[in-house]
Amino acid sequence: MKERSQTVIASGLDGVAAAETRLSAVNGEAGELIIAGFPVEELAGRATFEEVVYLLWHDTLPDAAQLAALRDELGAQRPLPRSALELVRAAAAERVPAMDALRMAAGTVSLGTAAKDGTEALALVARLPTIAAAYWRLLGGDEPVAPDPGLGHTANYLYMLTGEEPVAEAVRALETYLNTVADHGMNASTFAARVIVSTRSDVVSAVVGAIGALKGPLHGGAPGPALDVVFEIGNPGRAEAVLRERLARGERLMGFGHRIYRVRDPRADVLAEAAERLYATEGDQELYELALEVEKTALRVLAEHRPGRNLQTNVEFYTALLLHGLGMPPELFSPTFAVSRVAGWTAHCFEQRALDRIIRPQSAYVGEKDRRWVPLEER
Repeated sequence: MKERSQTVIASGLDGVAAAETRLSAVNGEAGELIIAGFPVEELAGRATFEEVVYLLWHDTLPDAAQLAALRDELGAQRPLPRSALELVRAAAAERVPAMDALRMAAGTVSLGTAAKDGTEALALVARLPTIAAAYWRLLGGDEPVAPDPGLGHTANYLYMLTGEEPVAEAVRALETYLNTVADHGMNASTFAARVIVSTRSDVVSAVVGAIGALKGPLHGGAPGPALDVVFEIGNPGRAEAVLRERLARGERLMGFGHRIYRVRDPRADVLAEAAERLYATEGDQELYELALEVEKTALRVLAEHRPGRNLQTNVEFYTALLLHGLGMPPELFSPTFAVSRVAGWTAHCFEQRALDRIIRPQSAYVGEKDRRWVPLEER
């Protein structure tokens, strides 16, 4: 941070608190994540995703009647309007990246819904899984699977991807993931959503902007590459050589280190437990054991190569392993992240709306001054 012309410059807004929030607290030094008052370890493996949505929106866990009402409301909003489905078909025909398709189709959520924050938020949470699943099936040459209102939110997403009702172990694994990443402080996509809604724009526009931020590789694009390294290594005996070679080329080891956390990412611990349970019953046990060896070797090699940096496992490493174990290709990792984070985005929109103050930081001009106009013929 430096001063220029009496204006404090914080590149990347490091160290700047742009809002007060009750939604989540990130302590990078201690390796803690609090979601609406709950340590992530307390909440993620126990709650349904609908309970986390309700918690973020209302600052309390729902009772049975409130939870049933939210499930019914989300179930009723899941089907896409015909025009939205046509857009998804057109995107699949052009084979655009999955996050581009999600961004384009998310803007259609306002079709057939009242222009109210709460109604739009319900439709966004309900329909993003439908969009992601429909697009992926169309891209593979299959017809979309209609949502099943009798299934919970997480089970229905898996059902729409495969056409088969998922087993309980798969639902619990994905639900743990969705709960774990539902909100995480003032990250780039959340900030983008709050900036947009602070202008008194609508929640759909805010979430479309957030998806645009999430699709950037510095924000939501790391889980796939984290798994690629494991596949490249192939067997435990090659782990050290491959990792050292990557570091010698100046490459990052994806899935390790985090801008905020200076110790192990608490979300990695939650997802590590979920992955262990999933792979014990449903996944490729050999791949799981290889990933554990890669993680162990990477931490040792990083400690030697970059002493004092304390580069630890982050959420992307076990995200990749868990979602792969659920049968998802890497192209669906970031859209599935959005399926979860839309709960946090919309909750932040509610907070910002209540504050009703436009986010308008200053900038410091560093260009030329006192220039004089030169006619075209004299240039």
